[in-house]
Amino acid sequence: MAAARAPHGSNQPPKIIYKKIYIEGHGGHHGGAWKVAYADFVTAMMAFFLLMWLLGATTEKQRKGIADYFAPTVLNTKSLGIGGSGMFGGESVLSKEKTGQQSGNSRLPTIVAKSQGAGGDLMGTGKKGSLRSAEAMAAEDRKNFQALRKQVAEKIASTKSLAALAKHIRFVMTQDGMRIDLVDDADYSMFALGTTTLQSDASSLIGMVAEGIARTSNPLMIRGHTDSVPFGDPRAMNNWMLASGRAEATRRRLALGGIPEARFNRIEGVADREPLVTNDPFDPRNRRVAITLLYRAGVFGR
Repeated sequence: MAAARAPHGSNQPPKIIYKKIYIEGHGGHHGGAWKVAYADFVTAMMAFFLLMWLLGATTEKQRKGIADYFAPTVLNTKSLGIGGSGMFGGESVLSKEKTGQQSGNSRLPTIVAKSQGAGGDLMGTGKKGSLRSAEAMAAEDRKNFQALRKQVAEKIASTKSLAALAKHIRFVMTQDGMRIDLVDDADYSMFALGTTTLQSDASSLIGMVAEGIARTSNPLMIRGHTDSVPFGDPRAMNNWMLASGRAEATRRRLALGGIPEARFNRIEGVADREPLVTNDPFDPRNRRVAITLLYRAGVFGR
């Protein structure tokens, strides 16, 4: 903007001249489509992180409840025979296709045919059924235990080379099942002294036990026990290692006798912590291996 000087000696106001200047923009308008795409991307990422948070902050049961909420189960009204108060008392021209009482007026279609089985007092309690009573299974287990005990005792008595070991094997009923103890004494040891190596006749005895156990389906637990006689260098060998090693050696011999791996439920060594002769922890009879035939799952010992 500029102002011209007024003529000399005149009282006229100066003329004011306005000059408009146009500034041309650089770059211009490039459009806003990218903003829409970016907003969609941010929304998708927010939904993704919300989903990941829900998966991490909920339990399996809660997630199933959410899934069921968005996918509700259709009520099978036709198979349930839910009728109505419409014409023909709930019947219709389609009544011949019904599977329940007055199903012609059912509001929802059936997706499952009506079960024809009436069941009974013994339903699901067959020999291989999963709903057998605890009492029946316990009675069957006890019967099998007694049969095994009789079989092993007769086999030992009829085998001349093992007859002398009859006093080293004991059968004890416990709340967990039937325990078979293989016990040492002052004159005989099932394992070479201070090692996990089975004596040949002891190995044959365990093999004979395996033959009887193979006829049952009960899970097994094996525990190794020692006396309190210490080792010279406990860092090289101690009673914990010896007891565990002898339990594992017994498991290997049973497996060699045909017992499948899946039946071994627990293998452990307890050193001298559970002596058989409580008033003398150094008594050799405390050295033993216990093989327990456990009651089957869901059955409590009596």
